[in-house]
Amino acid sequence: MDQEWIKVLITVFTASIMIFIIVAAIFGNLLVIISVMRVRKLRIITNYFVVSLALADIMVAMMAMTFNFSVQFTGRWLFGPLVCDLWNSLDVYFSTASILHLCCISVDRYYAIVKPLKYPINMTKRKVAIMILITWISPALLSFVPIFAGWYTTKDHLIYQETHLTECSFIVNTYYAVVSSSISFWIPCTIMLFMYYAIFREANRQEKQLAMRHGNAMLMHRHSNCGPSNNGELSGSGSSKTLTLHEVESEHTPTKDKHLIKMKREHKAARTLGIIMGVFIACWLPFFIWYITTSLCDTCPSPDILVAILFWIGYSNSTLNPIIYAYFNRDFREAFKNTLHCLFCFWRRELSPLDIDVRRSSLNTRYDSRAKSVYTESYLRPIPNKNNDIAPETL
Repeated sequence: MDQEWIKVLITVFTASIMIFIIVAAIFGNLLVIISVMRVRKLRIITNYFVVSLALADIMVAMMAMTFNFSVQFTGRWLFGPLVCDLWNSLDVYFSTASILHLCCISVDRYYAIVKPLKYPINMTKRKVAIMILITWISPALLSFVPIFAGWYTTKDHLIYQETHLTECSFIVNTYYAVVSSSISFWIPCTIMLFMYYAIFREANRQEKQLAMRHGNAMLMHRHSNCGPSNNGELSGSGSSKTLTLHEVESEHTPTKDKHLIKMKREHKAARTLGIIMGVFIACWLPFFIWYITTSLCDTCPSPDILVAILFWIGYSNSTLNPIIYAYFNRDFREAFKNTLHCLFCFWRRELSPLDIDVRRSSLNTRYDSRAKSVYTESYLRPIPNKNNDIAPETL
């Protein structure tokens, strides 16, 4: 009786984790798509790839995780050999599509940071649409064609599958294992690693250059203000250091500020997407190591529980991407809050457009700081009466 209760508890716990991963992957990635559609600030070139990636993750949850859950929960295959081939094809298809999307994102970030002058030419909406279309079409040649044609496995496994209709195992031959793993994982990951290495090296160089320029500007202003000064000259600022910082900030032109803000935004986006790529590799690397090892080694052990764990660790990557957006990207975090507020609140007062709401806090801060320097007390003071030179408020 104790052993039966332990098995029941393990089954309930395992099923709860699987259901949570499926539901979180569907609703989390759906939140990404809705937020990008609602918030104009998020409608940039890079997020076109992000939306397409979120759609691929949703399909992984609906088409791959659900069938795997039924096998893990019931212990057998319930849908026949045709649906078995369909499930294996969809699993390979959407997993390959996900990593190809990440590869396209790394190329987009490479041109945005390393070659910013070529970015508007190389990353137009038309080219991005072509890249996304290729990303969705090319995995079909690796999944549906060889699996339905029977090229992916051995003859013995095809015969075994015809006589064992309650099983749906994905046994591949050596050639298909090497080609599919190389196209689906090893080659794109190698490209992404080189791309992000160049991105982070260039980002560090730009940040050091900006810090050096800012330090030189502060030092130059400090030397220029080291002359004799009386107390009256410093009474408005409090100290020479405060005056220097104020002068450095006052020399910022709108063009320089816009360029600096854009550069910082690109660096944050590259960091966020780099973390997404790192999480993807951490989730899928153990699976592909097992996949290529068991395909090349016929005598290597492969227990079912290990296979299930490796599959669901890889599947969990589809759940983690929206969490990374919400934690590391402020724009996505604010958009998620606004979207959830609109979805789960039954009553709603009239508000300004969402784009204004999302940017209101940052715009108010910048507006207040600029208003203090432009609209001084002399402009805000009432105009005296010309006839008797007495201010209206004193009458």
